[in-house]
Amino acid sequence: MEYSSAEEIARRLFDSHSTYREKALTHRRFRHSDIVPLLNALRQHSPFDISKVGESFENRAIYQVTAGTGPARVLLWSQMHGDEATATMALFDIFNFLRAAGDGFDDIRQTILQNTTLYFVPMLNPDGAERFQRRTATDIDMNRDALRLQTPEGALLKKLQQELQPLVGFNLHDQNPRYSVGKTGRQAVMSFLATAYDEERSINEVRRRSMQLIVGMNRVLQSFIPGQIGRFDDEFEPRAFGDNIQKWGTTLVLIESGGYKGDPEKMAIRQLNFVAILTALLALANGSYQQEDTAEYQVIPENGRLLFDVLIRNATVMQNGKPVVLDLGINRYEITTDSVQYEATPGFYYRSVIEDIGDLSTFTGLEEIDATGLILAPLGVYSEQLESADDLNRLAIDDLRKQGIAAFRVKQSNPDVAPKQPVHLLVTEKLPADPLLVGQSPSFQLLVNSQPAFVFINGFYENRTINVNFLSNGIAE
Repeated sequence: MEYSSAEEIARRLFDSHSTYREKALTHRRFRHSDIVPLLNALRQHSPFDISKVGESFENRAIYQVTAGTGPARVLLWSQMHGDEATATMALFDIFNFLRAAGDGFDDIRQTILQNTTLYFVPMLNPDGAERFQRRTATDIDMNRDALRLQTPEGALLKKLQQELQPLVGFNLHDQNPRYSVGKTGRQAVMSFLATAYDEERSINEVRRRSMQLIVGMNRVLQSFIPGQIGRFDDEFEPRAFGDNIQKWGTTLVLIESGGYKGDPEKMAIRQLNFVAILTALLALANGSYQQEDTAEYQVIPENGRLLFDVLIRNATVMQNGKPVVLDLGINRYEITTDSVQYEATPGFYYRSVIEDIGDLSTFTGLEEIDATGLILAPLGVYSEQLESADDLNRLAIDDLRKQGIAAFRVKQSNPDVAPKQPVHLLVTEKLPADPLLVGQSPSFQLLVNSQPAFVFINGFYENRTINVNFLSNGIAE
């Protein structure tokens, strides 16, 4: 397969993804109970064999999907970390692709299935997925359990690797969306790693194959996300599964799904996983990966940590009666909830924080505001004390916010439940930004001529200069 044809195939796969997208998975916070019916339905279709290969700590079944009859064995597992579900969605899309026919991809499908045997574990940590948390039910990070094997899920992964002895393993993860591509300030949408198997970071045939496969995936993905692919530092981690699986003789390819602006549910990155994994499987099946130069792997920029969700530059803050010009870095964090009130963001709400203050000129914001000439001041506080958050419903919140009034004192409120309205409830009556400190909730206003130009509530904002509202849920504290 020549490079041009690999890129052409990638484009065809990308353009046709919607045909194979598993429609039952519409957001990334699905649970074990959501995928079981999909796996049961898959039993009725060729070329799959579905089997239960183990159980989680809380006795949830862990399934393996097998397809293909070829000599090259490939093991792919997703959601080793329960809240990293992007690739799981892509695997179900790949299942739909592999069972299709007559769509112009039969030659590709046949090449993969005749030359490889694929073993998929689409949800290795179902207990973590149930809580949408990284760790297992025992609060152990499974990816640091390759030596002690304290988790049944980790013990299962080693058992599969030892019994199957796959040529290649794909370790599928999500990464912090604030990773940058080197020092470019661009967000790392996807990242790769050919894990080291010793402290010296040696390169043998097993690891070289990892690099070659990554070079091919990087090339095809650059057509879709140019300059937004990173590479993790390959320092050896003796407890990690990726490093040990490489050490145990299986070529290990780590794929990390980062963030993509405007894609909070990672549907676009799901599509990129679909393309990357299928093109890598094809390169394995036809041997074309062997043409790749590992020097191109080293050219992929290492990931940096130079991003904030929001970066406000050159805001003026009054401190002890003196104006100080500074930058603010704000990050937004998801808090998992079972509450039904957050319909727009299923299963979570946001709680944001001011991460840093000062000279942040070497950083980049996924969203940036030039606050030159603007004065940062606390929010205006509503004159009456409310009995509870329910009293907000009788107020003209939007009209009050136009005046910069978005903080409300309440007698009864639960600080662990964020209000759906974009307001800041003062449970303790401590007003953020009075004074401005690192670690506060980013609720304040930016003033021009004593009038609000921007109103920030919980790290989201309304731009009064152009009447654009980017507000999300409020906060109580």
